[in-house]
Amino acid sequence: MTASVDIERIVRDRLRALRRTAGWSLDELAVRAGLSASTISRLETGKRTLGLDVLLPLARAFRVDLNALLDTAQDDDVVIRPLPTPWADATMWPLTRPGRANTAIKLRLEPTTRAPEPQVHPGHDWLFVLEGRVQLTLGDRQIVVEAGEAAEFSTMTPHAVSALAEPAELIMVFDQAGDHAHLHHDR
Repeated sequence: MTASVDIERIVRDRLRALRRTAGWSLDELAVRAGLSASTISRLETGKRTLGLDVLLPLARAFRVDLNALLDTAQDDDVVIRPLPTPWADATMWPLTRPGRANTAIKLRLEPTTRAPEPQVHPGHDWLFVLEGRVQLTLGDRQIVVEAGEAAEFSTMTPHAVSALAEPAELIMVFDQAGDHAHLHHDR
């Protein structure tokens, strides 16, 4: 087996593992990537050539850069080099690789005059405020969380987080249900 075949096998296995870990069917990934389910199936099984025309939309759907799909270096798998992603009135940096049971992000929230719409979904969220202050809305309660404080809550309670008066930076951890609700609701 040549090195190029090994790379293709690794990328195909990685694509399949990312899809399965995210809990997506071929049809769900197809919608997110703007490809057909049969194209994705043929990619995963080796019946279609890997090309940028399909790898780029798949990388976007999984919210990873193309290097993450193609990287075969075994000694660099510990370091994650997050890229900033604009996200509503915020900037988000993914801190975990896609497909994990929990997703960690660093989030910089900008203060806004409009309150975020509370969300409800199965699971739990966790946050730690690095800098600034945030308002955590849990049902009818408004809780101020200061720098150095953490909050963990059931996401079956309507919830939202917003910066108070100045930008705030926080680390958030979502379980798989929270990842889908918070990070993929617009896809």
